[in-house]
Amino acid sequence: MEHLDPNLLLRLARTPMPFGKYQGRLLVDLPEPYVVWFAQKGFPEGSLGELLRCLHEIKVNGLEYLLDPLRLTDRGAR
Repeated sequence: MEHLDPNLLLRLARTPMPFGKYQGRLLVDLPEPYVVWFAQKGFPEGSLGELLRCLHEIKVNGLEYLLDPLRLTDRGAR
């Protein structure tokens, strides 16, 4: 990942998965095997695909700690 957009990270923490097995779960909370499956099968088009592609890079490179403060902020804001 060349440049990490903070707004992209916020969107990962606040956007629910719109369909499938994990519908309604925040993207940030999707299990890594599910995200890897998307990487193998092909990401959806548009904004969701961009978010999942970014999430894949974060998860496979062990950078999930970057999302931890956002998880806490998001849950605390409810």
